Amino acid sequence: MSLKKRIKVEAGFSMSSMTDIIFLLLLFFIMASTMSSPNDIKLNLPQSKASSSTKAVIAKVSIDADGNYFVAKGTSMPEAVAPDVLESYILNLVAQDTTTYIALHADQNIAYKEVVRVLDIANQHKLKLVIATQTTKK
Repeated sequence: MSLKKRIKVEAGFSMSSMTDIIFLLLLFFIMASTMSSPNDIKLNLPQSKASSSTKAVIAKVSIDADGNYFVAKGTSMPEAVAPDVLESYILNLVAQDTTTYIALHADQNIAYKEVVRVLDIANQHKLKLVIATQTTKK
């Protein structure tokens, strides 16, 4: 009489696959958080009912409430720029790619002449300029 050995199955769970998934999620969130660049310039943009946007922005010119100019290329961190070198700084950025827009983010409490300075630079060099506003909620 031959007796067969019974295979004993243990109820258990392998944690190795679960730790792999957790490490992959951790890696994803670390990389995603480093790719976003927060805007350090606090601006109070004027409000508008229109809600259109452009995605091909090469440079972002920001003017804060104190009249300080900041220029950021694409999604990079903004750099402080003196008003007298603003034109040459913008032209250096536009020389790399002329098919994209320049976005103007101006605080609603600044003097109108500061906005006109950037508009004049864009008009003199035939650049495409978009003025950023906040959309009002209905």
